[in-house]
Amino acid sequence: MPVINVDNNNFDSVKNSDQLVLLDFYADWCGPCRMVSPIVDEIAEENPQILVGKINVDNEPELAGAFGVSSIPTLVVMRHGEIVQQSTGAKPKPQILAMLEE
Repeated sequence: MPVINVDNNNFDSVKNSDQLVLLDFYADWCGPCRMVSPIVDEIAEENPQILVGKINVDNEPELAGAFGVSSIPTLVVMRHGEIVQQSTGAKPKPQILAMLEE
């Protein structure tokens, strides 16, 4: 499934999805974010049962604030609108996949 660019307009539909949701909070200027981004893209391609979204914190500061994002990259896993995992900093693919299994 392709990665969705999440903003204030489509956030509610993403949050209320029946699927497990992985959100990647990033910024274009962030080096660690650029390391995590292709991993998140791979996870989206390999796991169509997971809804994967990216939120640019520069464009969506309200969403970043709502999740308490103070450092990027921040990855958030949601199930039925509730946060079940949240992690800050660049992570290798196995650690990101482990977040999705909790």
